[in-house]
Amino acid sequence: MRIVTRPDFDGIVCAMLILQATRTNAEIRWVEPHDIQADKIEILKGDILANLPYAPNCDLWFDHHVSNMPEKEFPTKEIKGAFDIAPSAAGVVYTYYQQKGLLDNQYDELIAQTDIIDGAFLNQDQVRFPQKYPYILLSMTIKNKEYEDINYWNHLVQLLKHTPIEKIIEDEQVKLRSDNVIAENAAYENHLLKHTRVVNDISITDFRNLDPVPDGNRFFTYCLFPESIASVKIRYGSPDKKQVIVSIGRSIFNKQCKVNVGNLLARFGGGGHAGAGGCTLDANTADASIEQMLDALFKNQNKMFE
Repeated sequence: MRIVTRPDFDGIVCAMLILQATRTNAEIRWVEPHDIQADKIEILKGDILANLPYAPNCDLWFDHHVSNMPEKEFPTKEIKGAFDIAPSAAGVVYTYYQQKGLLDNQYDELIAQTDIIDGAFLNQDQVRFPQKYPYILLSMTIKNKEYEDINYWNHLVQLLKHTPIEKIIEDEQVKLRSDNVIAENAAYENHLLKHTRVVNDISITDFRNLDPVPDGNRFFTYCLFPESIASVKIRYGSPDKKQVIVSIGRSIFNKQCKVNVGNLLARFGGGGHAGAGGCTLDANTADASIEQMLDALFKNQNKMFE
């Protein structure tokens, strides 16, 4: 048995909960959604898949992304596990194993915080000053740069089992990354201001001429450009510039965007939630696809991508 999940805060909490519920020391296999969609990762019999698109060989599957709804992708297949349009996949996992009597309520606070973070139920103070909010800051230390941080992700899984958040945030590895996050966020504002334009109330940030690509709080753009109802971030996926990554999000403050982002991006091989998602494009055809995405956002019709 392996746990196959995504290297973000929600995925890390999913992995911890499954380990606790199954009482195993199963291997954790960290993958991105695009790897599943492109069949780059072999899913084996016995695998438990969480916070990722469904793959037929898995024994159990847990997810919450609207673009991955099983009745759309596999309408006649009986799928074991649980799916719900919920703030976090971790919440779906938690409820499933609680109902089976395999987890108690000791992780209620962690799940509530994971829901806030993954569901983007944040206020402006939390966005501007994550250092005041330990769970939010911790979530921002989780990055995926060519899978260099696998040992750190596994370390967080172990910490989250029994360590209070006050102790986790003081852990040597966590503290180092937290300090880096705070410094990155301070610089990120300048990058956003320099490389973002607002068109028809959509903020468009293009980092393709920057190497390395700046990193920072993905919600900060909504503070800097309060008139925007959605954001589009564009950057190259690797140094060879053969792939372009596009991330789209509806503003968490100016809630006038009607487009289902996850379903929109599913048209381009990606996916996500109604309010946020991403996709990977071939660099040769990316601009044409991005124009189509922008056109849908400009029209802002809730019936267009359901």
